[in-house]
Amino acid sequence: MSSLKLDRRLIDSARESAGQIAEDIQKFIDIHTTVAVERTVTRLFGVDGINDVGTPLPNILVDNIKKAGGLGIGAAYFLMNAVLNTGLSAQEIAEKVSLGELDLTRLPARPEKEIKDKVYELASKMVQRIKCNREKRNEYLSTIGEGRKPYLYVIVATGNIYEDVMQAQAAAKQGADIIAVIRTTGQSLLDYVPYGATTEGFGGTYATQENFRIMRKALDETSREVGRYIRLCNYCSGLCMPEIAAMGAMERLDVMLNDALYGILFRDINMQRTLVDQNFSRIINGFAGVIINTGEDNYLTTADAVEEAHTVLASQFINEQFALKAGIPEEQMGLGHAFEMEPGIENGFLLELAQAQMAREIFPKAPLKYMPPTKYMTGNIFKGHLQDALFNIVSIWTGQGIQLLGMMTEALHTPFMSDRALSIENARYIFNNMRSIGDEVEFKEGGIIQARAAEVLEKAAALLKDIAEEGLFAALEQGKFAGVKRSRTGGKGLDGVTEKDEKYLNPFIELMLK
Repeated sequence: MSSLKLDRRLIDSARESAGQIAEDIQKFIDIHTTVAVERTVTRLFGVDGINDVGTPLPNILVDNIKKAGGLGIGAAYFLMNAVLNTGLSAQEIAEKVSLGELDLTRLPARPEKEIKDKVYELASKMVQRIKCNREKRNEYLSTIGEGRKPYLYVIVATGNIYEDVMQAQAAAKQGADIIAVIRTTGQSLLDYVPYGATTEGFGGTYATQENFRIMRKALDETSREVGRYIRLCNYCSGLCMPEIAAMGAMERLDVMLNDALYGILFRDINMQRTLVDQNFSRIINGFAGVIINTGEDNYLTTADAVEEAHTVLASQFINEQFALKAGIPEEQMGLGHAFEMEPGIENGFLLELAQAQMAREIFPKAPLKYMPPTKYMTGNIFKGHLQDALFNIVSIWTGQGIQLLGMMTEALHTPFMSDRALSIENARYIFNNMRSIGDEVEFKEGGIIQARAAEVLEKAAALLKDIAEEGLFAALEQGKFAGVKRSRTGGKGLDGVTEKDEKYLNPFIELMLK
């Protein structure tokens, strides 16, 4: 593939600054936990279900611990102390706490070594289950295979999981490689995970473990039918980020939207809460073999895609470093970007090509997630189809990994199955006819494309250097990403953050990173 001849020293400088940013935040992460992290721990010990008014049992357990001031010690300590005291399972204990028959924080404390041994004994069983899921995915990939990259990524969003299944299977048969089940509007702001199969979402379907199971089963059936493995994607973001990662790992999801900054910028979730939660969610996703998709594309829905392109690249560097901290290899980093420039810009296609090629060269092993035009889509579906075609050309030219297909009806409604079929047809036609264009066409020395990429890289490196000096918290307060300012002590969920006690236990971090 032809090269942009980027300045390697600038790339190294940007990566070094991003590494310093991540290291500074990691020090904060390492001494804090959250209610979402602790609820995730209970789920990984097998706690599930709801009480008679619909409150999830993990919430009930963690609220019991938090109310007594024990959150900093961790749910693992109290839950396994209860297991040792009662001889009951974690699920049975949760049910008794729910009924008011048991208070985790008032039980006699067993010896710490005894508690720790039980913690690791039971945690190892879940870790083994997730490992088996990863092996099952690899078995599918080695026996029935998969589609060629860029993977064709299609969304379903009916609100009804059973309707989603029908649309997902139809899309897979038409050529889709990844099915993303869009979450219902506002779920990222719920500080609990709904339970069971759901049929009444708005603009999407609730992310629940049962919905994950239903869709995974359906796509496995379709995978065998079409002779290629169909990946399942959902949304590991919001106030329940690590819980959804755990549920996805248990039900063998393959791709998760999982950005370090998205919830802060676009959902006004407290930055301290988000940055702690994203770390544990990514540890789980990394161990489970899940490809994470980051959300830099969202910057360009609020900020100008020409003027603020460097913030996308800067965020990609930061997301890369946070992912490495959580044990995610480059091959599982679906770093995000988007084809979002105003269509009337002269040579806009060349600028988009420069941005995509730059990302490909800087992150050569990452299965980059490329997002379609949305901001400037209109009711003119014919022009929209052409915009999507240009987007598809850039993708195949620059070797993107995951292609979220654009819909010509993007500005009109949630896409029908016929819209998806046309989008898949558009992409397959272009990908087939232009498969090797990146190997055949060279970039003009000093031309528009090379100059644009050099400019964006230089600005990104400078921005990252500034952030490394002042800290990420300060940068977010100043609105350096997407033009959105957030307070370190504002937003949703801060009351769910606490410092860890010296006795704190979370075995899954150690077991999964190891």
